[in-house]
Amino acid sequence: MKNPSLRRAAIALAACAAVAGSVNVWVEARGAARIRSLDGVSDADAVIVLGARVYSDGSVSPMLADRLDTALALYRARKAPRILVSGDHGTEAYDEVNAMRRYLEGHGVPAEHIFMDHAGFTTYDTLYRARDVFGVRRAVVVTQRFHLSRSLFVANALGLDADGVVADRRPYTLRSLVRSNVREVGARVKAAVQTLATPRPRYLGPRIPIGGDGRVTRG
Repeated sequence: MKNPSLRRAAIALAACAAVAGSVNVWVEARGAARIRSLDGVSDADAVIVLGARVYSDGSVSPMLADRLDTALALYRARKAPRILVSGDHGTEAYDEVNAMRRYLEGHGVPAEHIFMDHAGFTTYDTLYRARDVFGVRRAVVVTQRFHLSRSLFVANALGLDADGVVADRRPYTLRSLVRSNVREVGARVKAAVQTLATPRPRYLGPRIPIGGDGRVTRG
C-alpha cells in the first residue's frame, strides 16, 4: 500500500479488530464458565429473566416466552423462591415487565413471588439494579445462549454470585440469530468497558428487598 495515510488507517483498523476479538474471547470464556444445566444450578435468591420483545397486543415474543418458561422450570424445581423480571417499561405504550408478569401469573406463579424491574433498559442496568435495588446476592440468569455469557460476565464482575441457564427451547429464525450474534460482538466490548468503569444505571431508586412481596413493584 503506497499511500501512508491508508496504510496507517489499515494498521489501526487491524489493531482495533484484534483488540475487539480478544475482548470477545475473554468475555465469552469468563461467562460460559458459569453456565449450568437446570438440574445442576445451585439454589439462589432469585431467577433473573432478561427482557425481550413484546408485541403490541401485550403478548411475548418466542424468545421471551422461552426465557419465561425456563424461569418457570427453575421456580418449580425450587431453585429460587422469587423471579425478577427486568425489561423496558420506558413508556406506557411499551411494557415488557407487566407482559412477563402476566405470563408467569398465568402459569401459576403467585403474584407476591414476581418482582418487576421497570428500568432494566440494558443487561448492565438490570444486573446492577438487581444488586443495588433488589439486594440480590445469588442469582440464576436466564436468556438465550448468544446472550448468556455476556450477561454472566457482567453479573459476576458486578459482584453477583450468578450462574446461568440457557433458554433455547425452540429453533429461531436464521435472520434473528445472525442479527443477535452480530450485535453481541460490539456488546461484549461495551460490557468489558462498563465493568471496568462501573457507571451508575440511568435509574436506581429505593431498596426493594427480593425476599419481600413482589406486588410492591406493580406499576
